[in-house]
Amino acid sequence: MSHAQTRHTLSVPPAPHPLDPLSAAEIERAREILVAAGLLGDSVRVPMLLPDEPDKAELAAWAPGDPIDRRVDVTLLETTTGAVTEAIVSITRGEVLSQRPHPATEAPYGQPQYLFEEYERAETIVKASAQWQAAMARRGLSDRMELAFCSPLAPGFVGRENEVGRRVIRSLTFLRDDEADMPWAHPVEGLIVHVDLIENRVIGIEDDGDVPVPAGSGRYTEDAVGPARTSLKPIEISQPEGPSFAVRGSQVTWENWSLRVDFNAREGLVLHDVRFDDRPVLTRASVPEMVVPYGDTTPTRFWISYFDAGEYLLGKNANHLELGCDCLGVIHYFDGHVADDHGHAVRIPNVVCMHEEDYGVLFKHTEMGPVGAHVRRSRRLVVSYFSTIGNYDYGFFWYFYLDGSIQVEAKATGIVFVGAGHPGSTNPHAPEIAPGVFAPVHQHLFSARLDVAIDGEDNRLVEVDAARIPMGEHNPFGNAFTWTETPLRTEQEARREADTSVARVWEVRSASKTNRLGKPTAYHLIPEPTALLMADPASSVAARAAFATKHLWGTAYDPAERWPAGRYPNAHAGGAGLPAYTADDRSIDGEDLVLWHTFGLTHIPRPEDWPIMPVDYAGFWLKPYGFLDVNPAMDVPESSQAHAGEAACGGEACTCEH
Repeated sequence: MSHAQTRHTLSVPPAPHPLDPLSAAEIERAREILVAAGLLGDSVRVPMLLPDEPDKAELAAWAPGDPIDRRVDVTLLETTTGAVTEAIVSITRGEVLSQRPHPATEAPYGQPQYLFEEYERAETIVKASAQWQAAMARRGLSDRMELAFCSPLAPGFVGRENEVGRRVIRSLTFLRDDEADMPWAHPVEGLIVHVDLIENRVIGIEDDGDVPVPAGSGRYTEDAVGPARTSLKPIEISQPEGPSFAVRGSQVTWENWSLRVDFNAREGLVLHDVRFDDRPVLTRASVPEMVVPYGDTTPTRFWISYFDAGEYLLGKNANHLELGCDCLGVIHYFDGHVADDHGHAVRIPNVVCMHEEDYGVLFKHTEMGPVGAHVRRSRRLVVSYFSTIGNYDYGFFWYFYLDGSIQVEAKATGIVFVGAGHPGSTNPHAPEIAPGVFAPVHQHLFSARLDVAIDGEDNRLVEVDAARIPMGEHNPFGNAFTWTETPLRTEQEARREADTSVARVWEVRSASKTNRLGKPTAYHLIPEPTALLMADPASSVAARAAFATKHLWGTAYDPAERWPAGRYPNAHAGGAGLPAYTADDRSIDGEDLVLWHTFGLTHIPRPEDWPIMPVDYAGFWLKPYGFLDVNPAMDVPESSQAHAGEAACGGEACTCEH
């Protein structure tokens, strides 16, 4: 390093813990190192920069005060050629530890995530195209070109010769009545533009049909809806003594729980070292991928299958949350830092919200005699963030309960993606939700990665089903039923589907710890009803989103195996991620086990989803099953409001049981 480079080296304060989120100073220092190494020149961009987390051996050997080697994993794109380089950079040591090319032009291909600047560039290329202008003129829309919105959409993988191995984006056109209008309500049906982002030119255009552009409004703001209703009375959340949680850096403690909050550009919210009563439950947990496949057969949409983490980056698109709107109560916010297209740090303030919520009755029983009625109220710790990807908004919520349970919930809202059709006509793949506005059927399928650690890293996986018993010797009265336990000992055996007809759950057991009954300590993964990928198994999206063809996958821990659909699902031919991870059929019996759970929504849109969609919910639970010897929440005190307002209740105590 030259004297000048040394003089301008950024000073980076040491991180207190190896799992702390990246800071702005660390991202800037990483950029500085890449520039000095000649890897980040004027035409090179940064599609993705993530923390290169320490492996488990490093973490086990670390003690507070020890030095920490802080590293980042960077994807670099040479925008003039499309060449892709992956680099590991040590911020602490000030050097590039490794670099290797990614063969994006060779099968099975796979492009890096899109840059924000490519969205604007794609629209500029489209609008400058004589072919697009001619298509708009043919439709009588020449006077509306200036206000048109040319959406940037990942192309899927359809095997076209002029697209394979190239950095391509597709663009659909929507119209605005004015600059403040919502473009999604006015799709120009049948106009598809294909753009090469390296050559910066249109490589194909489809202009099919003459469906009129819907004229109805898609506005949902107060100026369009009218004055807000006045019938709702305020609900005020007050904690006069402050919240029950404590925060020290990235570490959170709340009641029996402790965990570390992390955030990165791809996964968004990540939780580390989740413990109950200081006993490990999860080493690491996140929702690292999702796919939104559409069930429409038209040329305009048959190829749509968005991977909102792997193609667009959920964390980079995360929202700045606002008190009283996104989160209600006594809130603690965590900021996040991501890299922009040039590798510079961008702060997303208030990106993760944490607060407590009342959650109704925790337990209740009324006993005859002097014992009487006893009721306690439940409470949960909520850790969440929201991300906006184009027309859709997704909230990811982790709930921690007083009884040792964890709930994960995804909230889908925003604006449904629509096309145009002749008003009153029927489309078997897209119901009409407003006059001339047709919303294709689609799914939102999420993959949660759960590095489980039930009382340690040595865990076993068992499938538990309720089971009927035929009436006879073992069921003389016909009322009996039981359960079955099926050990899942290898990765192939652990490719499973949920079955609500037998109340199927998956039990993760400690291989070495037992409870007072002599049984392995355990947690249950309890799925909620979710249709798997509806696309045909021979389809392109089934190959690319294979994770969504099973509700459960189990793998032996490998720090390199992070992405359910692979590192580069964008324009990938398929087979990456979980199919590749499980191909060797490794043992997971008594091993360091990682679970991958598919959950989500199958959406047949309705008029009530327009013009802005009320939240739809999807999720799952993790519940202790013999992890604890008794109900751990029996010492929760009676509500402070249990005997308030007796006059309003006829002189009786108001127990607020609902």
